[in-house]
Amino acid sequence: MKVVFVKKTLLLAIVASILIVIATSLNIVGLPVTATYLNIKTKLLPIYSVQTSENKLAISFDAAWGADKTREIMAICDSYNIKATFFLVGFWIEKYPEMVKEIYNNGFEIGIHSMTHPDMTRLSRSEIKQELSENMRLIEDLTNYTPKLFRPPYGYYNNTLIEVCDELGLSCIEWSVDSLDWKGLSASELSGRVIDGATNGSIVLFHNNSDNILEGLKMTLEHFKTQNINVVPIGELIYYDDFTINTQGIQIKN
Repeated sequence: MKVVFVKKTLLLAIVASILIVIATSLNIVGLPVTATYLNIKTKLLPIYSVQTSENKLAISFDAAWGADKTREIMAICDSYNIKATFFLVGFWIEKYPEMVKEIYNNGFEIGIHSMTHPDMTRLSRSEIKQELSENMRLIEDLTNYTPKLFRPPYGYYNNTLIEVCDELGLSCIEWSVDSLDWKGLSASELSGRVIDGATNGSIVLFHNNSDNILEGLKMTLEHFKTQNINVVPIGELIYYDDFTINTQGIQIKN
């Protein structure tokens, strides 16, 4: 019986394949020979990095816990004449509203990072929309600025999340270089990871309150300076129209 079952299954698969090929080649009217017909849905991807010939990259800071080092991070960036992107969680905004204003008023880019830092892939579409919309509203109320970037907590995403981002006018941003500063690496270790991994169009992930971020950031920016690498906010690195994202999450201008 097992052999018969396998043979029948194989035969059905072959017949289905032949029918699809015939329908496609003959373009049969009324037969939707598409990904939907085959029950295949395209996997949507966020932006991990950007394809560019320019000698530039972006650095970012996720802010969810603590703000003790945020002001000094901005001062270090300013000393190198650069700006970065801060992704702010809703409960962090509620705890440090004046710091949010300071980040914005000092010319740094602000993106959202959800309200409660959940695994977004476990939420319904309406729950995702609420997480993002409320996060955006908090920033708008404090700064009159509407964020255009979103970073998923833990980097977790699915098609629904990216679709909701599109509906809200948000670009979904991951990272191509992880400093792992949250693991308590030394300044030289986290800086070394970034320097070794960075290329044109990279998006670097830091956290605003990690143990050795201040010294590690100085070392990283000093290296970029000696290599004439231009550090920009993510919003100045990515494309907003006429682009594709390849299977590695690299955004490419058409």
